[in-house]
Amino acid sequence: MAIGAKLWMVRPLGFRTDDYYLRRAGLDYWQHLEWEVVDDWGQLSERLAGRGCWLFSKTATRLYTDASYQEGDVLVFGNESQGLPQSMIREAAERALRIPIAGPVRSLNLSNAVAVAAYEAWRQWEGAGTMPAKAGRRKEAGES
Repeated sequence: MAIGAKLWMVRPLGFRTDDYYLRRAGLDYWQHLEWEVVDDWGQLSERLAGRGCWLFSKTATRLYTDASYQEGDVLVFGNESQGLPQSMIREAAERALRIPIAGPVRSLNLSNAVAVAAYEAWRQWEGAGTMPAKAGRRKEAGES
């Protein structure tokens, strides 16, 4: 991601991750991402044990801007058609967040929702206008 975060994806995916399909989708930056695919939520939970998870759902009552994100937190989103399972939302209601949507719109596109939430978390961690710590910012003239 453009903020230096790792992208985790849980199977089944709604797309293929081989080079041909990524190029066809116009994802010419894919080789610059840190990403990994796991077989199921249980496997991902094991890999991310001990880290705070924020669950994003249009059914949550708490706004995403009311959360206090900590560096290393995990932002969890469901697929576009179904979202996260309601059982997950019920089990961790205090960690469930929503992005407000006006009017007759049902939901946000997944990539838009991820961008909104990720940039809010980054703003809280790093402060507005700074580069992510992992991004490898180029040094400007005169910097050491």
